[in-house]
Amino acid sequence: MGQKQKEIDRYLESLPKDYREALENLRKIIKKTVPYAEEGFSYGVPAFKIHGRPLVCYASFKNHCGFYPMSPEVIKIFDADLSDFETAKGTIRFKVDKPLPATLVKRIVKARLKELEK
Repeated sequence: MGQKQKEIDRYLESLPKDYREALENLRKIIKKTVPYAEEGFSYGVPAFKIHGRPLVCYASFKNHCGFYPMSPEVIKIFDADLSDFETAKGTIRFKVDKPLPATLVKRIVKARLKELEK
């Protein structure tokens, strides 16, 4: 296991159990979708990168978790699918008791990957 993965593990271990579990699940979905992506930090939060560029990030906050596709355009593509979640320019917020569906996360990650490959 690399140093960056250990740092992310430490970040996750520092969270309350329900937040940690929600973000660990999100991390697993992203890893499975893009197994060759490099893990690290971007903007101070855990991230997956492709060729050194941020693909997606995620984080925990006091009252929610955040998933960051790093692209307002990608969020717009999934606007209807995200109607039950709070979104902003590059942010999707979700509660630990109402996580993002795995299939939606996979679709968002793939759309972001396609955008980066352009």
